[in-house]
Amino acid sequence: MFQAKPITFQLESSRVAFAASYLQGIAFDHYTALLWFNPNNPVLSNWLAFTQEFSSKFGVFDTVAEAEENLFNLRMRDNERFTTFIVRFKREAYETGWNYNALRFALRFALRRALPQRIKDVLHLAPKQTTYNGYKALVTQVDQRYWEDCSENTAPRTSWNTSGNTNWQAGATNGI
Repeated sequence: MFQAKPITFQLESSRVAFAASYLQGIAFDHYTALLWFNPNNPVLSNWLAFTQEFSSKFGVFDTVAEAEENLFNLRMRDNERFTTFIVRFKREAYETGWNYNALRFALRFALRRALPQRIKDVLHLAPKQTTYNGYKALVTQVDQRYWEDCSENTAPRTSWNTSGNTNWQAGATNGI
């Protein structure tokens, strides 16, 4: 945010004020107490001091462990699109610091538990995928077709047409 608006956030105190506007609960109470009782505290005007103070008091102590737990508990909601789910997966995955192979395994494991039944019902009929990108593309295609059917007010597809469209195999990338 600060790099996107370098003039607005040129002063560190502007950065602190902006970040403080998002504080809630006990963190907000702590900030308010500093304003009232210690207005010259460097935490109120120095970005590094502010981030250290609030991270040490209110931040997550082990971001990797939290990301790993979030990956394990990740579920795709029935009214959610797969693209939204995969963005949530990636956000947590990058926090773990895991290598690509570990993330590929995590995604496959997460998908078995996390996907809604509407997708699982079609996947067991679809061609088996052996790569992360192929599996991701297949699930994306199944999900897109589901939402297309919903927008057309027709019954969602429950079978897989293997004779024609294999677009899910094209364009696979190595990125997560």
